[in-house]
Amino acid sequence: LLLVFCSFSRSSAKLVAPLGCLVSRQKHTLPDLPYDYAALEPHINAEIMQLHHSKHHATYVNNLNVAEEKYKEALAKGDVTTQVSLQPALKFNGGGHINHTIFWTNLSPNGGGEPKGELMEAIKRDFGSFANFKEKLTAVSVGVQGSGWGWLGYNKEQGRLQIAACANQDPLQGTTGLIPLLGIDVWEHAYYLQYKNVRPDYLKAIWNVINWENVSSRYASCKK
Repeated sequence: LLLVFCSFSRSSAKLVAPLGCLVSRQKHTLPDLPYDYAALEPHINAEIMQLHHSKHHATYVNNLNVAEEKYKEALAKGDVTTQVSLQPALKFNGGGHINHTIFWTNLSPNGGGEPKGELMEAIKRDFGSFANFKEKLTAVSVGVQGSGWGWLGYNKEQGRLQIAACANQDPLQGTTGLIPLLGIDVWEHAYYLQYKNVRPDYLKAIWNVINWENVSSRYASCKK
């Protein structure tokens, strides 16, 4: 099946909901950040943010468009072999686009601290305390072998929060069924220029810029 993702205009950066479905054939575009590249300093420096957004995320967007165009041609020809061969590129680049579009909104220069309201109650219910949740998500993220993501997701069937890790750019919902609420990118390009190979230091710092309002909005949306 053709993987269909949302397209974004340059004015649609401040998105709360994760990428949904559009059955249009518009090309995907790189969303603007809702803050300046230097806004997350000193926790994540401007050089990292600029390269991460304008180079890495942009590459996923471009490669996704190329893969989808090839898939469209193969579909029209009934070329099942090519359709199958394109699946890894669609998953990798589509996942990269989905993951990063969520990630940028999960961060904020006004972030940090702890969540409030329903999300906080759910965290206490499912993890015992915010401290326990933070420790578990950090440990899962540190433990990702090679490149990947640590996630807080919502299990709609069970009505509870879950922590998960995904390899490479595997999208959380597409590979685990969990609805993504908070993603932590642990690819080296997300932190190496500032934290070198010390991933735990990056993970300690990133909690200072987590946008809990965004995460709470995602939680409220997926419960409807």
